[in-house]
Amino acid sequence: MIKIIAGGKKSKNWVLDGQNEYLKRLKKPFDVDISYMDDEKVANLGHSWPFKADQYVILMDERGENISSPALSEKLSRAFLMGMQVVIIIGGAYGVSQETRDKADFVWSVSKLVFPHELMRVLLSEQIYRAQEIYRGGKYHHV
Repeated sequence: MIKIIAGGKKSKNWVLDGQNEYLKRLKKPFDVDISYMDDEKVANLGHSWPFKADQYVILMDERGENISSPALSEKLSRAFLMGMQVVIIIGGAYGVSQETRDKADFVWSVSKLVFPHELMRVLLSEQIYRAQEIYRGGKYHHV
C-alpha cells in the first residue's frame, strides 16, 4: 500500500473527481490511502519523523530529482518487493522543512515548475496508476 500525506485542507470536488478517477483503478500493492494534515504539521514532519525503517519515504519537491515514469514504477515496485510500505509526502502551500527533505529516502521532482498541492494529488494519482500499469505490463503507458 502507498500512503500519501498531503498538506492542505480537504479537496474541492474537481480534485476529488480527478484523483478518484485513477485511485479506483489501483490494485494491491499500488493501492493508496490519503491523509490530510495541516500545512505547518506537514512542513515540520522532520522534527517528529513518524516513519519507520520499513517505510520508503518519498517527498515531492520541485528541487528533487526528475525521473521518468518507468523509473518511478521501478522505485515503487522495488520497495514493495523489499516488504516496505511507500509513503509519499506532498507539502502544503509553503513546502517542507530542510530537515524533512534530508530525512526522506527520495526527493522527487515531477517538474521544475511549482504546482498547487491539490493539482499534485491528481497528477500523483495518475502517475501511481501509470507505475502500476508499467509494472503489470499493461498498455496504458506508451513509449
